[in-house]
Amino acid sequence: MGDKEFYLGRIFDPAQGKVTADPLMYDPADLTTHGVVMGMTGSGKTGLCVGLLEEAALQGIPAIIVDPKGDLTNLLLHFPKLQPQDFEPWVDPDAARRAGKTSAELAQETAAMWSKGIGDWGMTPERIAALGGAVNFTIYTPGSDAGKAVSILASLKAPNIAWEGNREILRERISSTVTALLGLIGLTDIDPVRSREHILLSNIFENAWSQGKDLDLSELIMQTQTPPFDKLGVFPVDNFFPPKDRFELAMLLNNFLAAPAFQSWMEGEPLDAANMLYTADGKPRHSIFYIAHLSETERMFFVTLLFSAVETWMRTQTGTSGLRALVYFDEIMGYLPPLGNPPSKTIMLRMLKQARAFGVGMLLATQNPVDVDYKGLSNAGTWMIGKLQTDQDKQRLLDGLESAVGGMDRAAIDKLISSLGKRVFLVNNVHDKQPRLMQTRWTLNYLAGPLTRAQIPALNVLVGSQTAVPAAAPAPAPAATGAKASAAAPVVQPAQAEVPGFEKGSETRPALPVGTAEYFMPNDVTLSQALQTAQVSVDAAAKQEGIIYRPALLAQSQVRYLNRKYNLDNETTTAALVLEADPRGRVRWEEHGFAGVDSRQLSQPPAPQARFASLVSPLSDGKTMAAMQKDFEDWVYRTSTVKVRANETLKVYAGPEVSTAAFRDLCSEAAREARDAEVAKATAVVEKQITALKEKMRREERELEQNESELSQRRVEEIGKAADTIFGMLGGRKRSVSSNLTKRRLTSQAKADVEESKDAIADFDKQLADLEKKKTELAAEVNDRWAKVVDDVTEIPITPMKKDIFTDAFGVVWLPYYRLVSAGRVVEVPGFKQA
Repeated sequence: MGDKEFYLGRIFDPAQGKVTADPLMYDPADLTTHGVVMGMTGSGKTGLCVGLLEEAALQGIPAIIVDPKGDLTNLLLHFPKLQPQDFEPWVDPDAARRAGKTSAELAQETAAMWSKGIGDWGMTPERIAALGGAVNFTIYTPGSDAGKAVSILASLKAPNIAWEGNREILRERISSTVTALLGLIGLTDIDPVRSREHILLSNIFENAWSQGKDLDLSELIMQTQTPPFDKLGVFPVDNFFPPKDRFELAMLLNNFLAAPAFQSWMEGEPLDAANMLYTADGKPRHSIFYIAHLSETERMFFVTLLFSAVETWMRTQTGTSGLRALVYFDEIMGYLPPLGNPPSKTIMLRMLKQARAFGVGMLLATQNPVDVDYKGLSNAGTWMIGKLQTDQDKQRLLDGLESAVGGMDRAAIDKLISSLGKRVFLVNNVHDKQPRLMQTRWTLNYLAGPLTRAQIPALNVLVGSQTAVPAAAPAPAPAATGAKASAAAPVVQPAQAEVPGFEKGSETRPALPVGTAEYFMPNDVTLSQALQTAQVSVDAAAKQEGIIYRPALLAQSQVRYLNRKYNLDNETTTAALVLEADPRGRVRWEEHGFAGVDSRQLSQPPAPQARFASLVSPLSDGKTMAAMQKDFEDWVYRTSTVKVRANETLKVYAGPEVSTAAFRDLCSEAAREARDAEVAKATAVVEKQITALKEKMRREERELEQNESELSQRRVEEIGKAADTIFGMLGGRKRSVSSNLTKRRLTSQAKADVEESKDAIADFDKQLADLEKKKTELAAEVNDRWAKVVDDVTEIPITPMKKDIFTDAFGVVWLPYYRLVSAGRVVEVPGFKQA
């Protein structure tokens, strides 16, 4: 046996119908032209392929092995000591029971059989030991934690390859990745040139990767709704792919992300071909990808991503004529079909055509040649043909073989294939002169048959590749756990969580449901103010990680109160800021009161380089949001009221904009006017009597004046007449005494008139004083009564009409939070005014 050749078996002599002693050696470099292995169940196909992979391992050739059924898990069952206890855990207890034996007895027989088989084929236990130490064996279980988990998210990250100079390579990987994703959500057999879904997602990938930016499925979903570019070709994005249709595509992708089973796809080692082929210290690996547990769509998805990762790695390698790595697919039915175009087909055909230059060989196995695309068969340089199930399989194979070999004796080959027995294969290698028959050698590994997923953890432990179940990452703390808004402002607590599990947010703003309004709370608080307000302290080495916007529900209505009777024209704002809404849309609006914000400020663009938290229900559900808006408006209508201060007696009314003191002044002024009017009315009669009495007094005073003048004149006349009489008597003249008496009588009469006038005036004064007193008493009574009326105030509730309620803001509002990393923890504080 050549040290650098694969020992696959021994030459089989068809004439004698038995195996010869001559070994069939195979140059591993011949696998760079790829190979196909065909044979029905029971033909020995699995044993041949396991033997070939054993030889590759012994030569230190790394391999990526796709195992759809569980047969290739047997590659880990190598027991150099060939002791029964090594075999016992893996023998079939049902087979032992059917044979009437215990598992220990069957294990002993199996160990003896394997020891003999290895010896008969010229091999030793030392060769088994060499196999165990030649490569690192690991079983991966994508979508499950039974074996080593595989994170498919790494497939969406920007490859560690410069965009410039590698566009063709990366665009091929983008095309394969997008095709796999679309196949996963049910969009199969699509044309990358004509499918708008493929074109949109490919452009999203190219936009990110060309800038060296990673994508993950969450980011891809958000960018599907809100693409980071305006046009696709010459058409605006919204014309090429309307928002409603993009939302439906995003929902299909999100269904996969939201499924609980998807979490296992996010954990484990990245799907990196270099790491799957070599360990960190350069030791070759045989990485077996067990996919028996996956659904058909999940298998197609993973296989396409796996081949895409291998192709990308392959394109970065230098050319070589030797076999650098082997890719083995145990059963390719459905992955390289003659009809249809599943996601895996394009990339597999491309690798069959191009991988040779990079030293990557592909070995494909199938039970039915008719299930394989002819172009795939024609690109294989080595054909290993075992017993076939139908003549149709044989004729299809002969057609391909005749085309590949050229000038072969079809009838002779037909006869050979028809006579093949178990473990006997026709080997046609384009590097050999003619086809050869061989019987496959005994395998170094114990062929236990397909193993179950439950057995995989023990298998990995067997070869020292223990399955490490990733610890669950701590759930990201919400921005405002349990926060509720008061009447004045929302109570927002800073969110803190361990860095490894904290939601980083996305650079792409999540797309809102159609018809849902979007707002941005102004980032009008400095970081120092935010820390002070939140009463959060950070260490001196705290690192600011920028701003993250977290979604909340903003509801705000302007309510106008109009009432002519009460002279009311008032407008108020009713608002709610809901930081955590019930997913079903049930909100107690009164618990989330908010002072409101000028709606014009809500249209300001977000801070540059900000990230956005994810959008969850009910904010992501357009129907629920519409129902919540109606509920909010109904609540505003039911609960909105203003109280009008009213003095019904004075007919004075004032809305809430008038203070208590100002309203009292209004009432006092109105009462003063009403009082003055009533006083004037109540005292009008008395005032008239006073006026008449004063007029009488004035006349009496004039009469008194006349009487006093007349009295004075009478007294002068009386004195003059008396003097004249005396002087006449003294002079001897004779004067009449009666004349003097008349004068005296007239004087007395004048004096009586004066006295009478004085008495009348005195009486008038008394009457006037009485009337003035009466007037004062009437005014005091009225004044007291109106003084009490001033305090006779009531409050009248006024409700608005529905037509006077205007909702000026209802939708998702993005709240800015400063994010810092301090002492190993993430701290977030609100970057907006909360009042």
